Amino acid sequence: MIVTLLVPSSVAAQISPGPLARSHASLEGAAQCLRCHPVGRKDAMDGACVACHREIGWLLDQRRGLHAREGRAKCASCHPDHAGTGFALIAWNADSLSRFDHRRAGWALDGAHRTARCDACHAAEFRRGEVAARAPKPGAGHWTGLETACVSCHADVHRGAVQPACQSCHAVDRWVPAPGFDHDSTDYPLTGRHRNVTCESCHAARAGALRPGASRIDPAFRPLRAAECSGCHADTHAGRLGGACAQCHVTTGFVDRKPGGFDHSKTRYPLRGRHAAVRCDACHAGTVGGKRPAFATCAACHADPHAGTATLAGKPADCAGCHDERAFRPATFTADRHRNTKYPLDGRHATVPCNGCHTKGASSTLGTAGVQLRPASARCGSCHADAHQGQVGSVSGGECSVCHLVQSWTVSSFPAARHAEFEFALDGRHASARCGACHVPAERAVFKLESRECVSCHVDPHQRRDAVCTACHTAAAFRPSTVDVAAHAKFRLSLEGAHLAVPCVACHEEMNRPAAGATLLASAATVAPLRLDHGRTTCAACHRDPHGSQFDQGRVRTCDACHGVEGFKPASRFDHRRDTGFPLDRGHETVSCAQCHVDGRWRGTPTRCEVCHR
Repeated sequence: MIVTLLVPSSVAAQISPGPLARSHASLEGAAQCLRCHPVGRKDAMDGACVACHREIGWLLDQRRGLHAREGRAKCASCHPDHAGTGFALIAWNADSLSRFDHRRAGWALDGAHRTARCDACHAAEFRRGEVAARAPKPGAGHWTGLETACVSCHADVHRGAVQPACQSCHAVDRWVPAPGFDHDSTDYPLTGRHRNVTCESCHAARAGALRPGASRIDPAFRPLRAAECSGCHADTHAGRLGGACAQCHVTTGFVDRKPGGFDHSKTRYPLRGRHAAVRCDACHAGTVGGKRPAFATCAACHADPHAGTATLAGKPADCAGCHDERAFRPATFTADRHRNTKYPLDGRHATVPCNGCHTKGASSTLGTAGVQLRPASARCGSCHADAHQGQVGSVSGGECSVCHLVQSWTVSSFPAARHAEFEFALDGRHASARCGACHVPAERAVFKLESRECVSCHVDPHQRRDAVCTACHTAAAFRPSTVDVAAHAKFRLSLEGAHLAVPCVACHEEMNRPAAGATLLASAATVAPLRLDHGRTTCAACHRDPHGSQFDQGRVRTCDACHGVEGFKPASRFDHRRDTGFPLDRGHETVSCAQCHVDGRWRGTPTRCEVCHR
């Protein structure tokens, strides 16, 4: 039999302290009391709480969350009930909620999480995992059930393409940039201009997908086609050069070429000389991927700096006719090629640099180069100044070629035979003398000499201003002179007798010196004096007196009183009777002088017979 116990309301008031909170309304009534207040267990009520609130029990077992970190002995100490349907079991208000220290739950709020509203994270849509499955009433209003992984609240924009630990790349302050991400750690390190590109520029939205509920397509970070540049960049060459862009280009810039990259020699226009250093866009400006630049002539790229004045065979010439790719200067138009022009280059002209004749000038007709390609060349004076300042105009008519050769300016082509036209014929040594020996090239070569005398060019070694050199010398050589016996008679001492056989140097000792060499005034030569007029006219001036001083007194005092010029012996002019007063007769005629004049004594010889005869 079933007995129904009817308990009056007054009695119920004695059993229940008051109505339960709205969340426990299903437990209202005396018959439900034992569900929360079981009999016979010390911790019966706390056990009943976690039996119903299984998510709290699970967190306690896992030692997670606020209850596990700050567990109280009694659940009712924080969550009392029977205070009415409007009573809040969790006593939150605006101030207490904002002041809650999230570290008490075991997860501190950093960065952008500090300013986030509580319900922005503690929302039903983010309650996932085992905790949410154990909650008695899943939905809003619960503070448990959140996980600490980023993807538990935030959508994975990478859709699993990268490692799940978001914080390994991103910071909690903001999502981008990702300060912890190092692109060098990937298979594609960023170099050159790639370092300044935004992530979305490569990880473009076209490679991504639209998330449910998202307003834009998230970029995809894996996988990307990075093996070739064409994975991100359009081929401006339209496939004509293949798809391996890195063979020619580098990441510092599209116009920067990789050393040893594109081999231009495989094209119809190999790059040589200065062309090898030219930037690609200097020639391919606006033609990349389009029409190729013209290259048949230099003028296709280069403006004519000569304004049409450069011609070959009367026709305008392309730059390649005179220049090559190595450098614009020097020109390749050689002296040999110049022979085919109206002015062949011969002699020294072949060594003259081009700008020696082809000078620059400011004229619009010469173009930007300003080079006179066709200078006047009919006369030497068109290029050369008159070094003689009109001195030889009567002979050359102003033309240098009358006297000079193109092989050398200093080697004159003026023949010695023509020198007679100037009243000074070149003969002897003069015929082989250099022009500059007489026509001294100081500031200018002097051709009109003031005098034709020898001393106007030569040092006079005899130091006689009144002498005429040609009286003793010829132009053939200074030595020997032309002075002979007959000419010597014009001087103070005529050559007679034995003097005729005496060489000049026997009397003129100064002639024993070596030849003076150059005697030209122009060479500033210093010649030792050669004074032949020494004034010696007596025998004693040249000859030693063999008689000592025996004849210093008396009538006989000079050599020529006893001796003739034919020879010293015999004394052809000595008269024993006249000069001594002792005639040689009566047998004395045949006696030799030495028999009476012993030991060279000529004076004071005894004249008495007994001195010599016994």
